[in-house]
Amino acid sequence: MTSTIGGPGQVLDEAEVRAFVAERLSAEDVDGRRVCVIVPDGTRSCPLPMLMSALHQALHGRAAAVTVLIALGTHAPMTDEQLRTHLGGPYPGFSVLNHDQDSLVSIGVIPAARVAQLSDGRMSQDVDVVLNRAVVEHDVCLVVGPVFPHEVVGFSGGNKYFFPGVAGQEIIDFSHWLGALITSASIIGTRGITPVRALIDQAAGLIPSRRLALCLVVQSGTGALHAVSFGPPEEAWAACADVSAQTHVQYVEKPFSRIISIIPQKYDDMWTGAKGFYKVEPVVADGGQVIIYAPHITRIAAMHPEIEEIGYHCRDYFLKQWDRFAHYHWGVLAHSTHLRGAGTYDPVTGEHPRVTVTLATGIPERVVRAANLDHLDPAAVDLGDPGAFVVHNAGEVLFRLR
Repeated sequence: MTSTIGGPGQVLDEAEVRAFVAERLSAEDVDGRRVCVIVPDGTRSCPLPMLMSALHQALHGRAAAVTVLIALGTHAPMTDEQLRTHLGGPYPGFSVLNHDQDSLVSIGVIPAARVAQLSDGRMSQDVDVVLNRAVVEHDVCLVVGPVFPHEVVGFSGGNKYFFPGVAGQEIIDFSHWLGALITSASIIGTRGITPVRALIDQAAGLIPSRRLALCLVVQSGTGALHAVSFGPPEEAWAACADVSAQTHVQYVEKPFSRIISIIPQKYDDMWTGAKGFYKVEPVVADGGQVIIYAPHITRIAAMHPEIEEIGYHCRDYFLKQWDRFAHYHWGVLAHSTHLRGAGTYDPVTGEHPRVTVTLATGIPERVVRAANLDHLDPAAVDLGDPGAFVVHNAGEVLFRLR
């Protein structure tokens, strides 16, 4: 059974959240069990030190062992120092692991025919369901993480912390490319079970461990909590996605010709900082410009050097030249399309993006232009430009036309 506290417009106090965690876990059969707690990395707003403290109080002395697994997806591992800040602690009896692509196990296959059903016919091939072996080596898996509008799956959270959070490369690539085929602008902030969510839920159903989730709706930029839901991942996620849809989506009356997205420090490369584009793409006028303002970002993606080789392009650029690009990681291709946005491609006339994407970052101009994006010196950006729509702390709140 799923339980929820809070809601849109509410801010929960710490004591209320701690009491909720204690009450929910006291009713769960974790005594003598091995528990794997799966949490986000530092690119997600989440009051993890407070939550980890509450979890430690609820599990220590009851569970036989507790492993905290950082859901990196394809992000860089967190250092010991970063983990101490990220998680708080120390937590005696808890061990902490970064997700590692060398610690994987297959738990089954989703057949091609089922994949075709789940993807509404967009893709049809067997998918090997591979994830971190820590998940299957524990009796109970508890996902702890926020729910936000998301460019690949509709709304993040829930089973997404298994796939792609602690998954193998193949299913990460597959799920991200499925989202790219639908396009970020079409799927981001979509409620209900999108094709990508359906694929993820199907894969999670193969996990032999008992699955639970503590899903969160976080006040963007503060770490305060609007709502918390506990229960099976599918149900806890759905409850928080309903709140997120009312909390993290802002509507505007007309599109903007120029948008300046100010990227927060927690996004330290364009792989993560690109969220500042995804969340505003729906409200950019045709032919308009999005300026990604992030002087602190000095690289495109240390973990994904391929992106500098292929650059940023619209979906059809790849689809109409698939023989050239099929051998790349599909997750990289997906990221490319997400930041380039909507557009068309013709073999004769070339690529025609709907909007201009300009990086005002610390990335060298030659690297930016080689990646098929526009460059602007951050010092030349007027953050008080009256003709621009300026978005502070960009990357979590989705903007849509009313």
